[in-house]
Amino acid sequence: MNLMDKLYLNRFVPDNESHLKIKDPKICKEKCDAKYCTYICPAGVYSWDKESERIMIAYEGCVECGTCKYGCLFNNIEWRYPRGGFGVSYKFG
Repeated sequence: MNLMDKLYLNRFVPDNESHLKIKDPKICKEKCDAKYCTYICPAGVYSWDKESERIMIAYEGCVECGTCKYGCLFNNIEWRYPRGGFGVSYKFG
């Protein structure tokens, strides 16, 4: 079973507001050449939009591991758990 198969077992209850936020989009654009968050997130929540030159966040698929928070060298990601009743629900097996 690969990672995508395992992620498919999870269930998500998306909130109408994001629990993830880029603190300062200018830092992503001007200082972070590598865009680490776009490849350290196991769920692929972050992507770089070349046209608008900003990080796009698909928070609905977040697995709440917190890797992005610690992987951002510029401490530019505001991360908190989703509100009660929202977020990921793990199903094993």
